[in-house]
Amino acid sequence: MVGKKEAIKATESSGNVFADLGLDNPEELKTKAKIAAAVNSIIKHRHLKQSEASRILGITQPQVSDLNRGKLNHFSVERLFEFLNSLDRDIEIVIKKKRSNVQRNARIEVRAG
Repeated sequence: MVGKKEAIKATESSGNVFADLGLDNPEELKTKAKIAAAVNSIIKHRHLKQSEASRILGITQPQVSDLNRGKLNHFSVERLFEFLNSLDRDIEIVIKKKRSNVQRNARIEVRAG
C-alpha cells in the first residue's frame, strides 16, 4: 500500500555506541574516541595543517588524516596521551570508587578541560 508508514523500532542507548554495536573492548574504543576528539580539537583550534600536526605529533601526514577521520585502530590510548603531551596538554588520571552499586560496570571517563 502506497504511503503506509512502518513503525520505527528504537532501542535506548547504553551510553556507549561501541557497546551498542557489539564491538570488542567498547570502553577502550570509547576512551580512544574521546581522546582523539580532544587531539583533533586542539589541532583545529591551532589552525594546524596536517603536515604541521604530523611534525608535532611525530607521525606521518596520512596518520594525522586517520586520526582526524577516527581511524584509531593503530593508535593505543598511551600513544594518544603522548599526542596530547606533544600539544602541550597535561593529562590527569583520577581513580575512584564507582558511583553506586546500581551502576552495572565501572567506567572510564575522559573530559577535556
